[in-house]
Amino acid sequence: MNLQPIRGRVRTGLPALLLGAALLLTSACSGGGNAGGGGANDGAKGGGGGAKTGTEASKAVVSVKPDDGSKEVATSGVLKITSSGGKLTTVTVADTKGNAVDGKLAADGASWEPARHLASATEYKVHAVAKDEAGRESAKDTTFTTLTPQNTFVGHYTPEDGTTVGVGMPVSINFTRGITNTEGVEKAITVTTEPSVPVEGHWFGNDRLDFRPEKYWAAGTKVTVRLALDGVEGRPGVYGKQTRTVTFTVGRSQVTTVDASAHTMQVVRDGQVLKDIPITAGAPSTTTYNGQMVISEKYKVTRMNGATVGFGGEYDISDVPHAMRLSQSGTFVHGNYWAASSTFGSENVSHGCVGLQDERGAGDDSTPAAWFFNESLIGDVVVVKNSKDKQIAPDNGLNGWNMDWAEWTK
Repeated sequence: MNLQPIRGRVRTGLPALLLGAALLLTSACSGGGNAGGGGANDGAKGGGGGAKTGTEASKAVVSVKPDDGSKEVATSGVLKITSSGGKLTTVTVADTKGNAVDGKLAADGASWEPARHLASATEYKVHAVAKDEAGRESAKDTTFTTLTPQNTFVGHYTPEDGTTVGVGMPVSINFTRGITNTEGVEKAITVTTEPSVPVEGHWFGNDRLDFRPEKYWAAGTKVTVRLALDGVEGRPGVYGKQTRTVTFTVGRSQVTTVDASAHTMQVVRDGQVLKDIPITAGAPSTTTYNGQMVISEKYKVTRMNGATVGFGGEYDISDVPHAMRLSQSGTFVHGNYWAASSTFGSENVSHGCVGLQDERGAGDDSTPAAWFFNESLIGDVVVVKNSKDKQIAPDNGLNGWNMDWAEWTK
């Protein structure tokens, strides 16, 4: 029999016998101690007695690494959430701004790990729930903060955000520090397209990563580049500090073919011949590279000094008109006002560039060089053939198209 306390005031001096009777009466009216109970039968079913609540703790135990309150946590390889005695049903990891961390739950529900590295110098909150076989839940909430790196790197990218480019323009990223964790860095960069087309990356050395499809982009393709480098350990002790999304659009298709032997250049746009232009290519002692080249820069007027590309003092022209870069080593297609007009279409006299007839000052839009300059986009392709020179190296400019797909993707 359970004894329930008498509520209210007890008169002092009440005989002990009377007080005992009152206690017995109260206990009998309490329905076996079942608050709000429905009578003795309920107690017989085990619902009464007051000693048993009908709930038991979940057998599932959630564990989180790193420990709650941890500081200077590594951005990869540390965060892991596990459950013993049950399966994880809910896992959320997010920074203080609400940006969630994508992760993967094991097939057996016993563990969860992030899909990518974490950002540096960031506080994260973890909420994880697991259930045991009886459906009883167990939860855990923790907080930790990732490390603040002392040494960092970023990637300088091309093309620029919001631009319209030619069909040959790759995504090219040059890093400010040499990368040894190439797999981790490449994984942190995604290139998606609309319409969708497979895009693969290729490393040139340890500080440049280019992306391209197997063939030239289709005209009108929209490309999105996401740089999620913040927190990536690019080399021991050196972490990325860049998060950026870049978009660009591929314009019309324009591919120009230079025949160095025939001294001509044919411009084809969207499959149709737009114009044939007489040119002068590299002289026999300073031939023009063969191969597929991409226009990477445009200058209405620029200086060209032979000393900067290994030709000593052979030339220094301060006002070269309508110049468009094809290689990092100094190959351009540009206007030429100093050669005789009869040169174009008949002989090769340049120091390796492709020259078109032009006027000094770049002020005459009727010249062949001005026309081609105005009709060209950064990213347009210029193919040189029949030159008595080797094929240009894929990393000399934005010219990875000179590498076949099998080599590019290995």
